[in-house]
Amino acid sequence: MLQNRLKDAVSPYLLQHKDNPVHWQMWGEDALEAARTSGKPILLSIGYAACHWCHVMAHESFEDDGVAAIMNELFINIKVDREERPDVDQVYMAALHALGQPGGWPLTMFLTPQGEPFWGGTYFPKETRYGRKGFPDILREVSRVFHEQPEQVATNASALRNAVTQVQVTADAKDITPADLKFYAERITAAMDPVNGGLKGAPKFPNPPALELLWRAGRGGEPAGARDAVLLTLRRMCEGGIYDHLGGGFARYSVDDRWLVPHFEKMLYDNAQLLDLLALAWRETKEPLFARAARATVGWLLREMRTAGGAFSASLDADSEGVEGKFYVWTYDEIEAVLGAKDASFFGRFYDATSEGNWQDEHHGGPRVIILNRLLSPPSEAAEDTLAGLRARLFEARATRVRPGLDDKILADWNGLTIAALVHAGLIFEEESWIEAARTAFDFVAAKMVRIVDGHRRLGHAWRAGALVFPGMASDYAAMMRAALALAEADRKADAEKLIAFARDLADALDAHHLDAESGTFFMSADDAPDVIMRTRPTADEAVPNAHAILAQAMVKLAAMTGDDAILARADRLIAALLSALRANAFGHAAAINAIDQRLNAAEIALVGPEVTALRAAALALPFTDRHVHRQHAGGPAQIAAYPEDKSAAFVCMDGRCSLPVTDPLQIDERVVSMQNRVAG
Repeated sequence: MLQNRLKDAVSPYLLQHKDNPVHWQMWGEDALEAARTSGKPILLSIGYAACHWCHVMAHESFEDDGVAAIMNELFINIKVDREERPDVDQVYMAALHALGQPGGWPLTMFLTPQGEPFWGGTYFPKETRYGRKGFPDILREVSRVFHEQPEQVATNASALRNAVTQVQVTADAKDITPADLKFYAERITAAMDPVNGGLKGAPKFPNPPALELLWRAGRGGEPAGARDAVLLTLRRMCEGGIYDHLGGGFARYSVDDRWLVPHFEKMLYDNAQLLDLLALAWRETKEPLFARAARATVGWLLREMRTAGGAFSASLDADSEGVEGKFYVWTYDEIEAVLGAKDASFFGRFYDATSEGNWQDEHHGGPRVIILNRLLSPPSEAAEDTLAGLRARLFEARATRVRPGLDDKILADWNGLTIAALVHAGLIFEEESWIEAARTAFDFVAAKMVRIVDGHRRLGHAWRAGALVFPGMASDYAAMMRAALALAEADRKADAEKLIAFARDLADALDAHHLDAESGTFFMSADDAPDVIMRTRPTADEAVPNAHAILAQAMVKLAAMTGDDAILARADRLIAALLSALRANAFGHAAAINAIDQRLNAAEIALVGPEVTALRAAALALPFTDRHVHRQHAGGPAQIAAYPEDKSAAFVCMDGRCSLPVTDPLQIDERVVSMQNRVAG
């Protein structure tokens, strides 16, 4: 007899549901076999630990004995952590989109006993309201249709299977030119909010791949306003309530159009991508706002998200004590109790903190409260030292509250993004400790999440409490390749060759177990993953850059750092495979456009000679979007090979040509800009 089996799970999200009266099964062959044997349809519920509306549906329905009884009678119920099994999530989210519905979590899908989707939605309220059926009525109706209208179910399932598995690939898609890159940037710039930054309207998501696209496109000043749109967005985010002004780090998104009211969960991947952008913005502007936000965000990562082994946890919950945002918001009386009347008044002028409050949660009612923000406050560096002390006192007081839940599973792909971001930011801000933290996290993943299978290095996806979800996803390989190469560039310990070899091994494993040779794209799941109903090859960005785009960037860098033309040819084939999908939906493929920009506009800086410390430091101080730095390898251009062995220099190469030797570190930046302008011109 079935029972709730989630007590045996490792995932924090699944463990949140282990005491539900629902007979939850974990995704796997046992659960699928139970469905096939019973002849019942599957109710698949997908969410993640930090998801507020997942908690709401759980409290309303999954913890209710009556609703659970209906679920147990009519369905085989399977619960999935989308972060632990993104390959499963992507299949059924794609099916939901094919049904014409917007995505989101909790994802609630109804499947045949063979695991094929035939209908679904996201959050369903327990009670019927506003003309929408309540969840119990939906359960009964779906069960009735499944048993009484099998032809309709089969038709739906077949249509959804075709929609999920098809990939738009056209072999003769035209190449992307610099003019195309400019055109796409102009389109996105025109869609940006000129007052609040971000895309126009609400809710507002950070959309880091799109912001990076604008930043890259604007390096030469065109299209006009591209970089200004990025800087405005970052300023408003750093001033808004989406940023944690006391503890650092950014929440997932803002529910309003001016970044005031966050959806309070904090995700590792968002903060990794935003750290990259803050470092780029600070390097160009030297605005203290960007430096403070970057440093505080790294402080939060190292203080609250780093696990005992040095890798990084997945997320912090939106809720504490069952209320979204309770940990982060304040009343004026609470602020005054900590700071005293005079300091509270001073602090309030800068952080929109008054007795009237600035937000009331419409879903939970209750009094108006304060979300700390600087949206109404003009910058005041003169007051910053005083404000820093007041923030520290409030941070200390906040630390005594009941904390949001931490999802401490370690995901290879999200850690890869974070490792690279710490390296990039560490170089720009000259913070060696950040790079060391990145190396420690990398070492953990390499030690705990890699298995040698048939002599080949293979990655797992998620690690927690000694358990590894294996095999890994294409996104894991791509992100950890990127991380390894970022560390190889910044290497201070003569381990660059080992890191480059690691990246090569991952690229080979991807080709062996994920490549679809016909299309040139990569399946999310491996060919030996035991419990995948459908293998998908998504190419569009989601909350993180798409695996294909990250892989393309990593392959371009790997080719530059090794001088291996065969690797560059692999990168070009991958980019070519993405072009038709990119042209059909440029915004959804912003990260792929960034990979093309990396291919066209990043300079290769080759270092030769016995003493290159200063030259290397100058090269690494360039934005990560603009350079590949390495010791000269065998088989390089003749003019570099002929350079005297006892002299030191840097050669800047781009578009098949190299500069004269550069011996003054201050000239490297100038030489890169000159060559970029020549290529763009």
